[in-house]
Amino acid sequence: MQQNNKSNVREWLSPLLYLCNNPISLAGVVLVTAATVFWLYMFPTGMAGETPNPYIGIALYVILPGFFFAGLALIPIGAWFRKRRDRLSGRKPGSYPPINWGNADFRRLALFIIGATFVNMALASVFSYDAIDYMDSVTFCGKTCHQVMEPEYAAYQNSPHSRVGCVKCHIGSGASWFVKSKLSGAGQVLAVILNNYERPIPTPVRNLRPARDTCETCHWPEKFEEDRLRVIPKFADDETNSESKTVLLMMIGGGSRGGGIHGVHMGPGVTVRYWPSDESRQTIPRVEYTGPGKHAVYTATDAKPELLRNLKTERVMDCMDCHNRPTHTFELPAAAIDKAIASGQISSALPFVKKKGMEILKATYASNQEAAERIPASLEQYYRQSYPAVSQQRGKEIARAGRSLSAIFNRNVFPAMKVTWGSYPNNLGHTDFPGCFRCHDDNHATADGSKSVTQDCNTCHKLLAVEEVKPKILTELSVQ
Repeated sequence: MQQNNKSNVREWLSPLLYLCNNPISLAGVVLVTAATVFWLYMFPTGMAGETPNPYIGIALYVILPGFFFAGLALIPIGAWFRKRRDRLSGRKPGSYPPINWGNADFRRLALFIIGATFVNMALASVFSYDAIDYMDSVTFCGKTCHQVMEPEYAAYQNSPHSRVGCVKCHIGSGASWFVKSKLSGAGQVLAVILNNYERPIPTPVRNLRPARDTCETCHWPEKFEEDRLRVIPKFADDETNSESKTVLLMMIGGGSRGGGIHGVHMGPGVTVRYWPSDESRQTIPRVEYTGPGKHAVYTATDAKPELLRNLKTERVMDCMDCHNRPTHTFELPAAAIDKAIASGQISSALPFVKKKGMEILKATYASNQEAAERIPASLEQYYRQSYPAVSQQRGKEIARAGRSLSAIFNRNVFPAMKVTWGSYPNNLGHTDFPGCFRCHDDNHATADGSKSVTQDCNTCHKLLAVEEVKPKILTELSVQ
């Protein structure tokens, strides 16, 4: 009985193997084998809970299954073409070759499948690791969609988090956000393919994972931070680029001791909710504060009742509401030149370098390449015409200043993506953008008007010096 079953199976398989022994079907066998082997290699990595790579899922659940089913489809297609060809040519065999090692066709097919499997295993063992490692890299995130991500990638390289992988902050760990990233990424990929994405890319990022799941895995929110001294250099637009300094004592606070900036907004038992009226969250008509023994709702006194009634987006305040550009920080011309002069990248001995640098940076350039060529040339031409002696004596300093100005432009302005100065607001502080003053404007009050969100400077910092040439406090602290 068992022998009869084996014979029946062989009789059924014999014509199938005969018909599948053709180039199309064999190509399908290669695809099925390759997809299966690669999938088996990558599956354990993709299922590991600690793996933060969002692109493994694309390979596991989109690309490899696509190859697998394409291969499956090619096998019967090839068999059908061979059967049709044999029928038309009258070469259809009366009986099919037996399935045993003595059959040359069967032997070749078996050896082909075995060989393809071993080759695919060898390739998968190397390629799978390299592919996963590459897809987890900053290079992949920043350069795969080059033009789209160029502004963010350039800002990232110049940031405090330039050694932290993109997926660490944008995805984090866990299955739920892994799936959400896939759904979100599918739409983004389609937009890039169809070339219908927004320019510049709008912020804040929609459906960004809460900071408590990403930022707070490294930054400990319960830790109290001591007051921190901050010195802000500024250079005037005069001929000597006169330097002044502002000195702030930042009251960070936080932790179980409360107080300070972090303690007031995110201390134990504190929850701040707000309702923005725009997608960029730069206008906030309503704020709700809940803390130990305190609850209050503040609304902007100049907000129209209709606007307040139609507020739909509610957000619980977290790190990203103030530190909204923790990595992808874009500068403004004045602040960027001040930093460059203070660090020595641009010499303050060059007459009017601050003023002229601002003028050159704010000019219009068709592309970053054009800016890289014209900016240094414009600065050199200015000194040749206006200060010929300086041009001869400080030629190297002028050239270095030109390169520094070009670098400032090319990490902050991207004409192809319509990113220019100030395209992306930075909510940390309140000098260049509303920032803190979105709520702390003395214009948000309770319904009875008895309380308001204060705009008192000393709430978050103490002004130890404001644009002083030689601040006394720095001399006393021996940091002048």
